[in-house]
Amino acid sequence: MDDWADFFIAPDRDSAAAVQGFSPYRAFRTVPVGVYDPADAVVEWESLFTGDGPQELARAGEPQVLTGITHDGCYVFMISERLQALLATQDPPRRDDVARRWSRLRRADGEFIGEDEAVDHLAELASLARAATGQGARLYCSVR
Repeated sequence: MDDWADFFIAPDRDSAAAVQGFSPYRAFRTVPVGVYDPADAVVEWESLFTGDGPQELARAGEPQVLTGITHDGCYVFMISERLQALLATQDPPRRDDVARRWSRLRRADGEFIGEDEAVDHLAELASLARAATGQGARLYCSVR
């Protein structure tokens, strides 16, 4: 995994937005983003879970960006409530199937994210989603 973005739990939008340009790991529980675009990935994951097309999700405003994007590309976005619920509640075989399909989708676009890596990553995100849901909080992503 890389060090340029993190998924994280925050209690509210203002707290999440406050980490713009910084790693939230000191203040919030995090899962590092890998070598992929996290804003594209959350749309792809939701699409793979639901069957809704990525373009349809993008037209619906997913993911919802909370902060302005700075000149150096820093921003914070919120994972959709539906994706958070799907990550938190899907059984491991279904989640692993989505992870493997996402890995193949990325590979078809010239990115290499191994299937095992994708499965492990979505399992970590599912754990983060369950924790967020249990706290009445939401999942966000800080890109820096």
